[in-house]
Amino acid sequence: MSYVSKTISETITDYLNRNTFLPAIQREYVWSTDNIEKLFDSIMCSYPISSFLFWKIREERKNDWVAYSFLNDFDKSDPHNDVANLAGVNQDIYLVLDGQQRLTSLLIGLKGSYRFFYYRWYKTKLYLNLLKKPSNNDNPEELTYQFKFRENADPNPKDPNPQFWYLVGNILDFSSASLARQDIREKLQNQSISDELRENAVVIIEELHSRLFTERFINYYEEKSQEYDKVVEIFIRTNTGGTKLEYSDILLSTATAKWKTLNAREEIHSFTDEINSIGNGYSFGKDFVIKGCLYLTDNLPIQYKVSNFTKKNLELIEDNWEKIQESIQSSVKLVSRFGFNDKNLVAKLALLPIALYLKKLNNPRLLTSSDLNSINNQIIIQKWLVLALLKSAFGSSSDTTLKNIQEVILAQTDFNTFPHSEINQKLGISSSFNDEEIENILTYNYGTKYAYLVLSLLYPNRDWKDCNFSEDHIYPKSEFTYAKLRKRGYSHELTLEYQMHYNSIVNLQLLDETENKEKSATAFDVWISNREENFKTRHSIPEIYSYDFDNFLNFISHRRDLIIKRLKEFTI
Repeated sequence: MSYVSKTISETITDYLNRNTFLPAIQREYVWSTDNIEKLFDSIMCSYPISSFLFWKIREERKNDWVAYSFLNDFDKSDPHNDVANLAGVNQDIYLVLDGQQRLTSLLIGLKGSYRFFYYRWYKTKLYLNLLKKPSNNDNPEELTYQFKFRENADPNPKDPNPQFWYLVGNILDFSSASLARQDIREKLQNQSISDELRENAVVIIEELHSRLFTERFINYYEEKSQEYDKVVEIFIRTNTGGTKLEYSDILLSTATAKWKTLNAREEIHSFTDEINSIGNGYSFGKDFVIKGCLYLTDNLPIQYKVSNFTKKNLELIEDNWEKIQESIQSSVKLVSRFGFNDKNLVAKLALLPIALYLKKLNNPRLLTSSDLNSINNQIIIQKWLVLALLKSAFGSSSDTTLKNIQEVILAQTDFNTFPHSEINQKLGISSSFNDEEIENILTYNYGTKYAYLVLSLLYPNRDWKDCNFSEDHIYPKSEFTYAKLRKRGYSHELTLEYQMHYNSIVNLQLLDETENKEKSATAFDVWISNREENFKTRHSIPEIYSYDFDNFLNFISHRRDLIIKRLKEFTI
């Protein structure tokens, strides 16, 4: 990167909205009038206002990406930047990667206005009270000079202090400090003020002219790379103040800039909120939806890169947006009805292959159909999802996994059945669990992200639809404190062994809301004695001679064997 220094007047007059613009990845202007006043005060005090980062775009590539104009007149009711017209710009251009808020503030303060609402609408410009002597104070929040956004230059009758409000932008009319001094002397000629205040005004005007025309406050690094993803990475790293800028913000800004009729930002935010409200609620982010846009639009690359969000690709996504929404929403509704929630859906990207399959199936009745083939297909999808999540199919190489599955689904000629076998073969995973995987599964504890998934395998015939199930300790966890176990007369070693198993899969079951409330902390031997005949079979409860608390370790041993048997029988 090269380093360049310029004056504020040169930057404002010759560069902004002439050959210097904003990229689509920039967020909108958010500074208040107080922020602008403090910026100008810092400049008057000769404080540094930090460096800037400009991206130099070669003239022949200036139309590759959408550029926006800087705001001249800011309106709180309409804060959006206009797309820049580059047709008459026959030179290299610059896009500001870091410094938008400061540069826009300088432009508003010197050449524009700021419209805001406070009980009524005010359209204001930046003024400077030339009769206010610079104040030296220890409070950094207080201004040294009296800058203020005002509707006009009329003195405030409620303020007894001397006032002469100078429109700050007028300073740009004078090429030299001497002309600015002469102008202000003429304006103050008929003012009833002391010579001291008159001289104060002249000195302030001279300083203002010097800060804007002589001192080089605009110090910027010039990035010359034409690789958009590299530039975006630089942009993300430099915009770490305040709310962190996520990569998805960049992609969303790019989409918003290039969609023809819909507002991508509004559409994607609204849809994300919509799918997050399904069932018991989820926490899908906009990055999931954006990835889904790529994945569910034919012939698009799926990598999460800004270079893939070209104008052509984004227009394809916009044209396909309604179908994308329908497919993703259907996949979320389907897995939600099978008991998946925000906690146990440990790899949300695993929903995208299901969404792609539903899109190709094109049968909106699948979710509600009581047809036997549809029900069997739903069960296959559920079992495949559990298997894929437990085998961590969507790990660090999720893009590769998604692409492999996409190829399998798109190669199908018959979409009546979810192609689980072909998918698993492509991913190199089996449709069942081996001994090593089963041993690993048995190590999962209550409340961990995989516990619910494992327990769901123990209920192959359960009707999951529209029911809420909770993990429940078969032997109540409240009885496994060290003090209670020792009070029962257990040795230290036996106490530790009890505590080692009580929170594991072998002491867990899934109960619906009613059962869970009824059971509460009831001793298991009491609870089981009042259950219906098939309760034990349904919850994989072993037949043993006693369910008394003292027989807990025997129960654990037998139930472990039952779970292993169930897991070995599992296959799609």
